[in-house]
Amino acid sequence: MARPVLTASGAPAELSPSGPYRALKQLGLAFLCAAWVLLGLVGHDPWKTEDATTFGVAWEMVQRGDYVVPYLAGEPYLARPPFVPAAAALAIKAFAPPLAPHSAARLAAGFALGVVLLCTALASREIAGRAFRWLPILVLIGSIGFWDRAHALSAELGLTVGIAIAFYGFALAPRRPLPGGVLVGLGAGVAFLSRGLLGPLWLAATALLLPLASATWRTRGFAITTLTATIVAAATTLPWLVALAARDPALFATWQAGELARDFFAWDDDAQGIEPFYHLRNLLWFAWPALPLILWTTWTRGRGFNGGLAAPEFRLPAILALVILLGLALMPEPRLIHAMPLLVPLALLASLEIDSLKRGFSGALDWFGILTFGLLALLMWGLWIDSYTHGMSPQVARLFRDSESGFEPSFHLGTILAALFLTALWIVLVRPARRSNRRAVLNWAAGMTLLWGLYSTIWLPYLDSRRSYRSMVETAASHLPAQGCVGSRYLGEPQRALFHYFGNVTTVRAETNANAEDCSALLVQFGRQEGAPPAMPGWQVQWEGRRRGDDTERYVIYVKDAS
Repeated sequence: MARPVLTASGAPAELSPSGPYRALKQLGLAFLCAAWVLLGLVGHDPWKTEDATTFGVAWEMVQRGDYVVPYLAGEPYLARPPFVPAAAALAIKAFAPPLAPHSAARLAAGFALGVVLLCTALASREIAGRAFRWLPILVLIGSIGFWDRAHALSAELGLTVGIAIAFYGFALAPRRPLPGGVLVGLGAGVAFLSRGLLGPLWLAATALLLPLASATWRTRGFAITTLTATIVAAATTLPWLVALAARDPALFATWQAGELARDFFAWDDDAQGIEPFYHLRNLLWFAWPALPLILWTTWTRGRGFNGGLAAPEFRLPAILALVILLGLALMPEPRLIHAMPLLVPLALLASLEIDSLKRGFSGALDWFGILTFGLLALLMWGLWIDSYTHGMSPQVARLFRDSESGFEPSFHLGTILAALFLTALWIVLVRPARRSNRRAVLNWAAGMTLLWGLYSTIWLPYLDSRRSYRSMVETAASHLPAQGCVGSRYLGEPQRALFHYFGNVTTVRAETNANAEDCSALLVQFGRQEGAPPAMPGWQVQWEGRRRGDDTERYVIYVKDAS
């Protein structure tokens, strides 16, 4: 019995309506992806939190030539395995100079994003057909959750890469079990070396559930896939584990104890701050525009159209997404960046029924996107022009939660031309033309790329002035004594990395070393506070300061009271 097919018009669907000029359109889509990936990678200092911490580890790898034991500001740092900082360190060695080390390091994030987009497209082509290879990419580019999080160096980005590679492996497994197993194992290895056991546990659970949920994976071939994946994952991860254990058994024991205690067993520890519905509450906007499209896919397939809910192209991403969502619900201290890997299977689910979306719904999404991105782009241009001519007004500063008004952006011809080109390209793309469901998704991705482009060109100097630690660190370092150690209190991991990078300052932390207060100087990080720095018996204030426009962090240098 033929499976019913639903389209927007009720007629048989042309699932690849690219029409004439196919090659030119493919080139345009590739340019859109490249622009989204590359914009924002260079031209600014490391920003907290993950970007600064990961870069700090990568910078020490370059300085020490050690890729086995990660270090942060002079201390072993085993909170995350070394894959992402090692990739960033290799990028530094390859591209710095001519690029600054932090910009060169971030090219590794661009390469990782390219792998995520490629593997998602290949997975979609494998299980949904060639006509669907571009749609999940456009959904990912348009996802609000990817915004600046995906362009920063982080362990979660490496985890997302691993999930995307394994996702393609699962999709390929029914047709080619052995290559599929290699990809699943490679993805598990990348996930482990980026974020620890969390990713491999998600993938193992998915591998166990797929044969139970679908006959497509209930085969002898999938058993070969699973065995191959296990071997490849072990071959990928064991070299680092063996090298770490051989280098320093105590460090290996420390890593092992911390890894077994974090993330996946925290659900039974009330002190860990579990919020099981945190990601569900944020999913509507974090996964926009994927989530409403997924609801339509589920509704359509649930009524038996286009293969129903049992179709492999629905079962695979649905199972992986549910496994990741359950894993996120059990994590302690949830943060939005943890959910980045979830966007990969959600993008494929969202793309399955775009062609059958009612024309009124797709038109509403299209015009909502055009109006939203058009107004936001106009606002960004208007605020930039006003700030350039008159300085940032107090009203705008308050809107941006900036404690200092009057910022005047500089005029750089290259960035202005790039911003103008992106704006003109968006206008040409969304001009009145033949509307289709796919065009609505394309326009949304183009709008997100436009906003990201303006964010990364004309507004980048302002953002860097707000988020960079360079000036503050250099000033603070000039007030530290030339001789003797420097103790620290409450100094966060990103701040430690940036004090080391910009000021060549490594501190003896009071949190881990009782001798910190024997140093001749003490660097203390406070939160938001007014008035004079808190007095400390036996110490006097040498310097205090904060980043431009940011009153949430305050830094004070104390020196021993000579009296």
